[in-house]
Amino acid sequence: MLMGTAAYLVWSQRESGKTALRIYWAQLAVNAVWTPLFFGLHSLVLALADIVLLLALIIATMIAFARVSRTAAVLLLPYFAWVSFAAYLNYTIWMLN
Repeated sequence: MLMGTAAYLVWSQRESGKTALRIYWAQLAVNAVWTPLFFGLHSLVLALADIVLLLALIIATMIAFARVSRTAAVLLLPYFAWVSFAAYLNYTIWMLN
């Protein structure tokens, strides 16, 4: 819900939000790849590489969103925290295996 609200706030700015939304869609695509890598292929290394890229794209999205709407950027903080935790778990599971 927070991600959707953030995207709407940026989308509602039309011209100034185009680049920010491209980054947003890119991070959503990278996010969608993690689950099949981790659970489907059981590839902990590829999943970890994907989630590190995802974290970088979330940061880029937050920076781009902040240029359009500071509120939109702040709304992505819980998402960033959750993905950071998932990255930690992914790394830990990889190290234990």
